[in-house]
Amino acid sequence: MDREPHARLDELQRDPYPHYTRARQTEGLTRLAELDAWLVARDADVREVLRRPEEFSSAVALLPDVMPSPAALAVLGGGFGGRPVVVTADGAQHQQLRAPIVRGLSPARVTAVLPYAAERAAALVDTFVKDGHVELMSAYAKRLPGEVIGRIVGLDPADLPGVVHGGLRAEELLFRPLEEDEQIAAAEDVVAMQRTLDRYVRARYDQPREDLCSELIASVTDGPPTLEHRHQLVAHLQNLLIAGHLTTTALIGTTVLHLLRHPRQWELLCAEPDRIPAAIEEAARYDTALQGFRRITTRPVTLAGTELPAGATLFVAFGAANRDETRYARADTFDITRTPGRHLAFGFGVHSCPGSQLAREQLRVTLEELTRRLPGLRLAEHRPVTMRPTMIHRSPYALHLNW
Repeated sequence: MDREPHARLDELQRDPYPHYTRARQTEGLTRLAELDAWLVARDADVREVLRRPEEFSSAVALLPDVMPSPAALAVLGGGFGGRPVVVTADGAQHQQLRAPIVRGLSPARVTAVLPYAAERAAALVDTFVKDGHVELMSAYAKRLPGEVIGRIVGLDPADLPGVVHGGLRAEELLFRPLEEDEQIAAAEDVVAMQRTLDRYVRARYDQPREDLCSELIASVTDGPPTLEHRHQLVAHLQNLLIAGHLTTTALIGTTVLHLLRHPRQWELLCAEPDRIPAAIEEAARYDTALQGFRRITTRPVTLAGTELPAGATLFVAFGAANRDETRYARADTFDITRTPGRHLAFGFGVHSCPGSQLAREQLRVTLEELTRRLPGLRLAEHRPVTMRPTMIHRSPYALHLNW
Protein backbone atom coordinates (compact mmCIF):
# COMPACT_ATOMS: atom_id res chain seq x y z
CA MET A 1 0.00 0.00 0.00
CA ASP A 2 1.35 3.38 -1.03
CA ARG A 3 1.48 5.34 2.23
CA GLU A 4 2.61 8.69 0.86
CA PRO A 5 -0.77 9.89 -0.53
CA HIS A 6 -2.45 8.71 2.68
CA ALA A 7 0.13 10.55 4.78
CA ARG A 8 -0.67 13.78 2.95
CA LEU A 9 -4.40 13.13 3.37
CA ASP A 10 -3.92 12.47 7.10
CA GLU A 11 -2.02 15.74 7.51
CA LEU A 12 -4.82 17.65 5.81
CA GLN A 13 -7.57 15.97 7.80
CA ARG A 14 -5.94 16.29 11.22
CA ASP A 15 -5.80 20.07 10.78
CA PRO A 16 -7.60 21.31 7.67
CA TYR A 17 -7.97 24.90 8.87
CA PRO A 18 -4.72 26.34 7.41
CA HIS A 19 -5.73 24.88 4.03
CA TYR A 20 -9.14 26.49 4.37
CA THR A 21 -7.64 29.90 5.16
CA ARG A 22 -5.41 29.80 2.09
CA ALA A 23 -8.36 28.74 -0.07
CA ARG A 24 -10.57 31.58 1.16
CA GLN A 25 -7.79 34.07 0.47
CA THR A 26 -7.17 32.75 -3.06
CA GLU A 27 -9.23 34.09 -5.93
CA GLY A 28 -11.69 31.55 -7.31
CA LEU A 29 -11.74 27.92 -6.19
CA THR A 30 -8.70 25.93 -5.08
CA ARG A 31 -7.97 22.45 -6.37
CA LEU A 32 -7.18 20.11 -3.45
CA ALA A 33 -5.16 17.12 -4.66
CA GLU A 34 -5.54 15.22 -1.37
CA LEU A 35 -9.33 15.07 -1.87
CA ASP A 36 -9.20 15.02 -5.68
CA ALA A 37 -11.77 17.82 -5.64
CA TRP A 38 -12.29 21.55 -5.89
CA LEU A 39 -12.40 23.04 -2.38
CA VAL A 40 -15.38 25.32 -1.71
CA ALA A 41 -14.24 27.26 1.37
CA ARG A 42 -16.06 30.60 1.53
CA ASP A 43 -19.39 30.90 3.35
CA ALA A 44 -21.17 32.55 0.39
CA ASP A 45 -19.90 29.93 -2.06
CA VAL A 46 -20.86 27.00 0.18
CA ARG A 47 -24.37 28.42 0.56
CA GLU A 48 -24.63 28.93 -3.20
CA VAL A 49 -23.78 25.27 -3.86
CA LEU A 50 -26.29 24.09 -1.26
CA ARG A 51 -28.99 26.31 -2.75
CA ARG A 52 -28.54 24.73 -6.20
CA PRO A 53 -28.91 20.95 -5.77
CA GLU A 54 -30.03 20.59 -9.40
CA GLU A 55 -26.58 21.71 -10.57
CA PHE A 56 -24.53 20.34 -7.65
CA SER A 57 -25.66 16.75 -7.14
CA SER A 58 -25.24 14.82 -3.87
CA ALA A 59 -24.63 11.52 -5.67
CA VAL A 60 -20.95 11.50 -4.59
CA ALA A 61 -21.54 12.75 -1.02
CA LEU A 62 -20.18 9.54 0.49
CA LEU A 63 -17.49 8.81 -2.09
CA PRO A 64 -14.80 6.84 -0.22
CA ASP A 65 -11.42 8.41 0.46
CA VAL A 66 -9.97 4.89 0.22
CA MET A 67 -11.55 2.26 -2.03
CA PRO A 68 -11.75 -1.13 -0.25
CA SER A 69 -9.90 -4.07 -1.76
CA PRO A 70 -11.72 -6.58 -4.00
CA ALA A 71 -11.64 -9.11 -1.14
CA ALA A 72 -13.32 -6.64 1.24
CA LEU A 73 -15.86 -5.68 -1.43
CA ALA A 74 -16.65 -9.37 -1.88
CA VAL A 75 -17.44 -9.65 1.83
CA LEU A 76 -19.66 -6.56 1.63
CA GLY A 77 -21.43 -8.15 -1.34
CA GLY A 78 -22.75 -10.80 1.04
CA GLY A 79 -24.50 -8.21 3.19
CA PHE A 80 -27.35 -5.78 2.71
CA GLY A 81 -27.62 -2.17 1.62
CA GLY A 82 -25.73 -0.51 -1.19
CA ARG A 83 -28.83 1.44 -2.20
CA PRO A 84 -29.36 5.22 -2.38
CA VAL A 85 -29.68 6.95 1.00
CA VAL A 86 -30.88 10.38 1.96
CA VAL A 87 -27.47 12.09 1.85
CA THR A 88 -26.66 10.75 -1.64
CA ALA A 89 -30.07 11.27 -3.25
CA ASP A 90 -31.40 14.22 -5.23
CA GLY A 91 -34.80 15.61 -6.17
CA ALA A 92 -37.95 13.55 -5.65
CA GLN A 93 -36.01 10.51 -4.42
CA HIS A 94 -34.32 12.64 -1.76
CA GLN A 95 -37.67 14.03 -0.61
CA GLN A 96 -39.14 10.54 -0.40
CA LEU A 97 -36.20 9.18 1.62
CA ARG A 98 -36.02 12.23 3.90
CA ALA A 99 -39.72 12.53 4.80
CA PRO A 100 -39.97 9.64 7.33
CA ILE A 101 -36.69 10.71 8.96
CA VAL A 102 -37.97 14.27 9.41
CA ARG A 103 -41.13 12.84 11.00
CA GLY A 104 -39.13 10.45 13.15
CA LEU A 105 -36.85 13.23 14.43
CA SER A 106 -39.61 15.82 14.84
CA PRO A 107 -39.51 18.25 17.78
CA ALA A 108 -42.20 16.17 19.51
CA ARG A 109 -40.17 12.95 19.11
CA VAL A 110 -37.01 14.66 20.35
CA THR A 111 -38.85 16.09 23.36
CA ALA A 112 -40.24 12.65 24.15
CA VAL A 113 -36.79 11.02 24.20
CA LEU A 114 -35.12 13.76 26.31
CA PRO A 115 -35.93 12.23 29.74
CA TYR A 116 -34.29 9.00 28.58
CA ALA A 117 -31.26 10.92 27.26
CA ALA A 118 -30.89 12.79 30.55
CA GLU A 119 -31.23 9.55 32.54
CA ARG A 120 -28.59 7.79 30.46
CA ALA A 121 -26.23 10.79 30.57
CA ALA A 122 -26.41 10.83 34.37
CA ALA A 123 -25.93 7.06 34.57
CA LEU A 124 -22.84 7.20 32.34
CA VAL A 125 -21.30 9.99 34.43
CA ASP A 126 -22.09 7.91 37.53
CA THR A 127 -19.71 5.22 36.25
CA PHE A 128 -16.65 7.49 36.52
CA VAL A 129 -17.53 10.53 38.65
CA LYS A 130 -15.70 9.16 41.72
CA ASP A 131 -12.58 8.07 39.85
CA GLY A 132 -10.87 11.44 39.39
CA HIS A 133 -10.09 10.62 35.75
CA VAL A 134 -11.80 9.36 32.60
CA GLU A 135 -11.23 8.79 28.91
CA LEU A 136 -14.39 10.57 27.82
CA MET A 137 -14.72 9.27 24.27
CA SER A 138 -14.99 5.60 25.23
CA ALA A 139 -16.74 6.08 28.59
CA TYR A 140 -19.35 8.58 27.44
CA ALA A 141 -19.19 10.21 23.98
CA LYS A 142 -19.30 6.93 22.04
CA ARG A 143 -22.12 5.59 24.19
CA LEU A 144 -24.81 8.20 24.79
CA PRO A 145 -25.61 9.06 21.13
CA GLY A 146 -25.90 5.40 20.12
CA GLU A 147 -28.25 4.69 23.00
CA VAL A 148 -30.44 7.69 22.17
CA ILE A 149 -30.76 7.13 18.41
CA GLY A 150 -31.17 3.41 19.10
CA ARG A 151 -34.11 4.22 21.36
CA ILE A 152 -35.76 6.33 18.62
CA VAL A 153 -35.19 3.69 15.93
CA GLY A 154 -36.41 0.95 18.26
CA LEU A 155 -33.29 -1.17 18.78
CA ASP A 156 -32.92 -3.53 21.71
CA PRO A 157 -30.11 -2.29 24.03
CA ALA A 158 -28.43 -5.69 23.63
CA ASP A 159 -27.98 -5.04 19.91
CA LEU A 160 -26.60 -1.51 20.28
CA PRO A 161 -22.90 -2.28 20.84
CA GLY A 162 -22.72 -4.31 17.63
CA VAL A 163 -24.59 -1.70 15.62
CA VAL A 164 -22.44 1.17 16.93
CA HIS A 165 -19.28 -0.87 16.31
CA GLY A 166 -20.44 -1.69 12.79
CA GLY A 167 -20.95 2.00 12.09
CA LEU A 168 -17.45 2.85 13.26
CA ARG A 169 -16.01 0.05 11.13
CA ALA A 170 -17.92 1.23 8.06
CA GLU A 171 -16.33 4.66 8.47
CA GLU A 172 -12.86 3.12 8.87
CA LEU A 173 -13.31 0.92 5.84
CA LEU A 174 -14.27 3.81 3.56
CA PHE A 175 -12.11 6.60 4.94
CA ARG A 176 -8.94 5.02 6.40
CA PRO A 177 -6.08 3.11 4.76
CA LEU A 178 -6.18 -0.43 6.19
CA GLU A 179 -4.20 -3.55 5.33
CA GLU A 180 -6.25 -6.10 3.42
CA ASP A 181 -6.81 -8.48 6.35
CA GLU A 182 -8.07 -5.56 8.45
CA GLN A 183 -10.31 -4.43 5.59
CA ILE A 184 -11.84 -7.90 5.45
CA ALA A 185 -12.38 -7.91 9.24
CA ALA A 186 -13.99 -4.47 9.06
CA ALA A 187 -16.25 -5.60 6.21
CA GLU A 188 -17.32 -8.62 8.27
CA ASP A 189 -18.27 -6.31 11.15
CA VAL A 190 -20.29 -4.11 8.76
CA VAL A 191 -22.12 -7.13 7.36
CA ALA A 192 -22.88 -8.37 10.88
CA MET A 193 -24.47 -4.98 11.62
CA GLN A 194 -26.45 -5.14 8.38
CA ARG A 195 -27.80 -8.58 9.23
CA THR A 196 -28.93 -7.27 12.61
CA LEU A 197 -30.75 -4.40 10.90
CA ASP A 198 -32.34 -6.80 8.39
CA ARG A 199 -33.64 -8.83 11.32
CA TYR A 200 -35.34 -5.68 12.61
CA VAL A 201 -36.84 -4.95 9.19
CA ARG A 202 -38.46 -8.38 9.06
CA ALA A 203 -39.56 -8.32 12.70
CA ARG A 204 -41.08 -4.84 12.53
CA TYR A 205 -43.06 -5.68 9.42
CA ASP A 206 -44.61 -8.63 11.26
CA GLN A 207 -45.16 -6.65 14.48
CA PRO A 208 -44.98 -2.86 13.98
CA ARG A 209 -44.23 -0.64 16.95
CA GLU A 210 -44.23 3.08 17.68
CA ASP A 211 -40.65 3.51 16.47
CA LEU A 212 -38.77 4.94 13.52
CA CYS A 213 -37.86 1.51 12.14
CA SER A 214 -41.55 0.70 11.71
CA GLU A 215 -42.19 4.10 10.10
CA LEU A 216 -39.39 3.59 7.60
CA ILE A 217 -40.80 0.21 6.59
CA ALA A 218 -44.26 1.70 6.08
CA SER A 219 -42.74 4.44 3.91
CA VAL A 220 -41.19 1.85 1.58
CA THR A 221 -43.79 -0.93 1.35
CA ASP A 222 -47.29 -1.79 2.52
CA GLY A 223 -46.74 -5.48 1.84
CA PRO A 224 -44.19 -8.05 2.95
CA PRO A 225 -40.69 -6.62 2.31
CA THR A 226 -39.06 -8.16 -0.75
CA LEU A 227 -35.30 -8.72 -0.88
CA GLU A 228 -34.96 -5.37 -2.69
CA HIS A 229 -37.03 -3.66 0.01
CA ARG A 230 -34.76 -5.19 2.66
CA HIS A 231 -31.66 -3.86 0.88
CA GLN A 232 -33.23 -0.39 0.68
CA LEU A 233 -34.29 -0.37 4.33
CA VAL A 234 -30.98 -1.65 5.68
CA ALA A 235 -29.12 1.04 3.69
CA HIS A 236 -31.54 3.65 5.06
CA LEU A 237 -31.21 2.45 8.66
CA GLN A 238 -27.43 2.11 8.45
CA ASN A 239 -27.06 5.67 7.16
CA LEU A 240 -29.50 7.04 9.76
CA LEU A 241 -27.81 5.27 12.67
CA ILE A 242 -24.29 6.23 11.61
CA ALA A 243 -25.31 9.86 11.16
CA GLY A 244 -27.26 9.73 14.40
CA HIS A 245 -24.45 8.54 16.63
CA LEU A 246 -21.06 9.25 15.02
CA THR A 247 -21.76 12.93 14.39
CA THR A 248 -23.01 13.57 17.93
CA THR A 249 -20.14 11.55 19.38
CA ALA A 250 -17.73 13.81 17.51
CA LEU A 251 -19.56 16.96 18.62
CA ILE A 252 -19.40 15.93 22.28
CA GLY A 253 -15.67 15.27 22.00
CA THR A 254 -14.74 18.51 20.22
CA THR A 255 -17.04 20.64 22.39
CA VAL A 256 -15.53 19.42 25.66
CA LEU A 257 -12.02 19.59 24.18
CA HIS A 258 -12.25 23.26 23.23
CA LEU A 259 -14.00 24.30 26.42
CA LEU A 260 -11.19 22.75 28.46
CA ARG A 261 -8.52 24.21 26.19
CA HIS A 262 -10.01 27.56 27.22
CA PRO A 263 -10.28 27.16 31.02
CA ARG A 264 -11.73 30.61 31.63
CA GLN A 265 -14.59 29.82 29.28
CA TRP A 266 -15.17 26.49 31.03
CA GLU A 267 -15.26 28.30 34.38
CA LEU A 268 -17.69 30.85 32.95
CA LEU A 269 -19.95 28.05 31.73
CA CYS A 270 -19.89 26.36 35.15
CA ALA A 271 -20.76 29.67 36.83
CA GLU A 272 -23.42 30.61 34.27
CA PRO A 273 -25.01 27.45 32.83
CA ASP A 274 -27.53 29.58 30.94
CA ARG A 275 -24.69 30.06 28.44
CA ILE A 276 -24.75 26.38 27.46
CA PRO A 277 -26.87 26.84 24.28
CA ALA A 278 -24.53 29.57 23.01
CA ALA A 279 -21.50 27.43 23.89
CA ILE A 280 -22.92 24.57 21.82
CA GLU A 281 -23.36 26.81 18.78
CA GLU A 282 -19.85 28.22 19.13
CA ALA A 283 -18.28 24.79 19.48
CA ALA A 284 -20.18 23.49 16.44
CA ARG A 285 -19.08 26.54 14.43
CA TYR A 286 -15.48 26.61 15.60
CA ASP A 287 -14.59 22.96 14.95
CA THR A 288 -17.33 21.43 12.85
CA ALA A 289 -17.75 17.68 13.34
CA LEU A 290 -18.93 17.05 9.80
CA GLN A 291 -16.36 19.09 7.90
CA GLY A 292 -18.13 18.80 4.58
CA PHE A 293 -19.55 16.65 1.81
CA ARG A 294 -18.65 16.12 -1.82
CA ARG A 295 -20.87 17.33 -4.66
CA ILE A 296 -20.64 16.74 -8.42
CA THR A 297 -21.71 19.17 -11.13
CA THR A 298 -24.54 18.02 -13.39
CA ARG A 299 -23.76 20.60 -16.11
CA PRO A 300 -21.08 23.22 -16.83
CA VAL A 301 -21.32 25.92 -14.15
CA THR A 302 -19.32 28.90 -12.88
CA LEU A 303 -18.69 29.17 -9.15
CA ALA A 304 -16.63 31.94 -7.53
CA GLY A 305 -15.42 32.87 -11.00
CA THR A 306 -14.10 29.34 -11.66
CA GLU A 307 -15.55 27.57 -14.69
CA LEU A 308 -16.38 23.94 -13.92
CA PRO A 309 -17.32 21.29 -16.49
CA ALA A 310 -20.10 18.77 -15.96
CA GLY A 311 -18.85 15.94 -13.73
CA ALA A 312 -16.49 18.11 -11.64
CA THR A 313 -16.18 16.99 -8.00
CA LEU A 314 -16.24 19.59 -5.23
CA PHE A 315 -15.61 19.28 -1.51
CA VAL A 316 -18.12 21.66 0.08
CA ALA A 317 -16.40 22.55 3.34
CA PHE A 318 -18.83 23.51 6.11
CA GLY A 319 -15.87 23.72 8.47
CA ALA A 320 -14.17 26.28 6.24
CA ALA A 321 -17.31 28.40 5.83
CA ASN A 322 -17.70 28.46 9.61
CA ARG A 323 -14.29 30.18 9.90
CA ASP A 324 -14.96 32.72 7.14
CA GLU A 325 -13.53 36.06 8.30
CA THR A 326 -16.06 38.00 6.22
CA ARG A 327 -18.94 36.47 8.18
CA TYR A 328 -17.52 36.06 11.72
CA ALA A 329 -15.41 38.58 13.61
CA ARG A 330 -12.29 36.86 14.99
CA ALA A 331 -13.38 33.72 13.17
CA ASP A 332 -10.42 31.66 14.42
CA THR A 333 -11.15 32.52 18.07
CA PHE A 334 -13.24 30.20 20.27
CA ASP A 335 -15.59 32.45 22.22
CA ILE A 336 -18.76 31.19 23.91
CA THR A 337 -19.87 34.78 24.59
CA ARG A 338 -20.21 35.33 20.85
CA THR A 339 -23.78 35.99 19.68
CA PRO A 340 -24.63 32.80 17.82
CA GLY A 341 -24.87 33.23 14.05
CA ARG A 342 -26.41 31.00 11.40
CA HIS A 343 -23.43 28.70 10.95
CA LEU A 344 -23.28 25.70 8.61
CA ALA A 345 -22.31 22.95 11.08
CA PHE A 346 -25.59 21.15 10.34
CA GLY A 347 -25.67 21.99 6.64
CA PHE A 348 -28.12 24.25 4.84
CA GLY A 349 -31.02 23.95 2.42
CA VAL A 350 -32.76 20.75 1.37
CA HIS A 351 -29.95 18.57 2.78
CA SER A 352 -29.74 20.28 6.18
CA CYS A 353 -29.41 17.78 9.02
CA PRO A 354 -32.84 16.58 10.23
CA GLY A 355 -31.23 15.43 13.49
CA SER A 356 -29.72 18.79 14.44
CA GLN A 357 -32.14 19.38 17.33
CA LEU A 358 -31.46 15.90 18.71
CA ALA A 359 -27.70 16.50 18.55
CA ARG A 360 -28.01 19.89 20.26
CA GLU A 361 -30.16 18.45 23.05
CA GLN A 362 -27.65 15.67 23.76
CA LEU A 363 -24.87 18.26 23.94
CA ARG A 364 -26.99 20.37 26.28
CA VAL A 365 -27.66 17.42 28.59
CA THR A 366 -23.96 16.53 28.50
CA LEU A 367 -22.74 20.01 29.42
CA GLU A 368 -25.36 20.37 32.14
CA GLU A 369 -24.15 17.11 33.72
CA LEU A 370 -20.45 17.88 33.43
CA THR A 371 -20.58 21.53 34.59
CA ARG A 372 -22.78 20.66 37.55
CA ARG A 373 -21.04 17.50 38.72
CA LEU A 374 -17.45 17.98 37.55
CA PRO A 375 -16.67 21.73 37.53
CA GLY A 376 -13.00 20.95 38.20
CA LEU A 377 -12.67 19.09 34.91
CA ARG A 378 -9.40 19.64 33.03
CA LEU A 379 -7.38 18.05 30.27
CA ALA A 380 -4.95 15.43 31.56
CA GLU A 381 -1.33 16.56 31.44
CA HIS A 382 1.10 14.61 29.25
CA ARG A 383 -1.79 13.12 27.25
CA PRO A 384 -1.73 15.09 23.98
CA VAL A 385 -4.96 15.07 22.00
CA THR A 386 -4.80 13.61 18.50
CA MET A 387 -7.66 14.28 16.10
CA ARG A 388 -9.04 11.40 14.04
CA PRO A 389 -8.04 11.93 10.39
CA THR A 390 -11.43 12.16 8.75
CA MET A 391 -13.55 14.88 7.21
CA ILE A 392 -16.78 13.06 8.03
CA HIS A 393 -16.73 12.90 11.84
CA ARG A 394 -13.91 15.08 13.15
CA SER A 395 -13.19 14.30 16.81
CA PRO A 396 -10.41 13.33 19.21
CA TYR A 397 -9.25 9.72 19.15
CA ALA A 398 -9.25 9.90 22.94
CA LEU A 399 -9.93 12.60 25.52
CA HIS A 400 -8.23 11.97 28.86
CA LEU A 401 -9.62 14.18 31.63
CA ASN A 402 -8.85 14.70 35.33
CA TRP A 403 -10.57 16.54 38.17
